[in-house]
Amino acid sequence: MTDAPGSRRRLWWWIGGGAVVALAIAAALVFQPWLLFVDVRVDDDIPLASAAPTSEPSAGATASPAAGESPSPSTPPPPAGPVELSRGTLISHEHETTGTVRVIRLPDGSRQLAIENLDTTNGPDVHVWLSAGPVVEGFDGWFTAGGHPYVDLGLIKGNQGNQVYDIPADVDLSAYPTVDLWCVQFAVSFGAAALTAS
Repeated sequence: MTDAPGSRRRLWWWIGGGAVVALAIAAALVFQPWLLFVDVRVDDDIPLASAAPTSEPSAGATASPAAGESPSPSTPPPPAGPVELSRGTLISHEHETTGTVRVIRLPDGSRQLAIENLDTTNGPDVHVWLSAGPVVEGFDGWFTAGGHPYVDLGLIKGNQGNQVYDIPADVDLSAYPTVDLWCVQFAVSFGAAALTAS
């Protein structure tokens, strides 16, 4: 005679065990905890940029000197190479984050965001944002960028090293004074930097 109650208990144990395993696999796929132990280093070439000119030449800068006056040196032409427009230093939010960010204008007029010496935690679905929100320290700052307009420059290339991101030509940089490393999946900031004019 078979032990029907015992068979049913074993069946429920198998079903319960299978459900636990399925849930564990699903959680692992969502949270990807192994990323915490994997570093991705990037070493993009960052343009060597000079500081932006502090002022525009005045209307009379090229006028001829009056009689008897020494000619004044002509106003130097704008830099022929890349120019740094703004910069900032990353602060930590949900993850310990360090590094420097710079907005650089190239000779052809295009602009790039350079992130230098980045060191943060690897994570799922982290994007580089130009944000209209302020940089807020502490726990409240973890979520600030999510409530403001932003420009998504793409998925972060790595959690360490130097990296460059193209800024679309139609972006008004004055409207986005913050760089944020934003985890889209969990709606939280890893770190952020306030940009100030160079």
